[in-house]
Amino acid sequence: MGHFDDCYEVWLSGVIQRETDNPRRRELLEKGLGHGTVEFLRQVWFAAVGNFDHLEPEWEVRDFANGYRYLDLAYMPRGAKGGIEIQGYGPHARDLDVRRFKDLCRRHSLLALDGWVLLPIAYLSIVEEPKQCQQLMLSFIGKFIATDVSASLTWMEAEAVRFARRKPIPMTPLELAEHLRVSDRQARRILHRLVELQVLTISSGKKRIRTYTLHV
Repeated sequence: MGHFDDCYEVWLSGVIQRETDNPRRRELLEKGLGHGTVEFLRQVWFAAVGNFDHLEPEWEVRDFANGYRYLDLAYMPRGAKGGIEIQGYGPHARDLDVRRFKDLCRRHSLLALDGWVLLPIAYLSIVEEPKQCQQLMLSFIGKFIATDVSASLTWMEAEAVRFARRKPIPMTPLELAEHLRVSDRQARRILHRLVELQVLTISSGKKRIRTYTLHV
């Protein structure tokens, strides 16, 4: 077994052992997570983060009809409410009828009204664009926690990294300049230095670099 498989088994076993109050959720967990969820954890989450801290699979939430629904994954550091849903594995997406589509929209709306930040991930994106999914997921995490940065960075370099982690799309030098309240030239120097350190990577542009993103 690989490193992911070992860590995954330990994590899921621990979640099952801790679930003593909710027989419905425990039954779902004991059946095993869906293929799409496992592939997301393997190719996206674990590849970028290296652990499963603050992550709860098959998390039960209530709906307005006094029923129960289950998030594929809930990310809840310090009481935060982040939900990850894997969409479109198998015939599900192709066969989505009007009623089920309306129910899916209602489900997402109720979660939003209950304070959840929801991140829907397409299964095909996990398979075909894992690096982009990793970038999106790191930005998702950045909404909830101030991830540690290297102590060797200057405060401006460290803040540039934190800013990049909070952005769901690559950032431009002008965006960083406005965020740090420095000149465009100084922002480019900071970005160039972070690329040299392999903290950031060039997302677009060659002769004149236009956007940067986190190195994953």
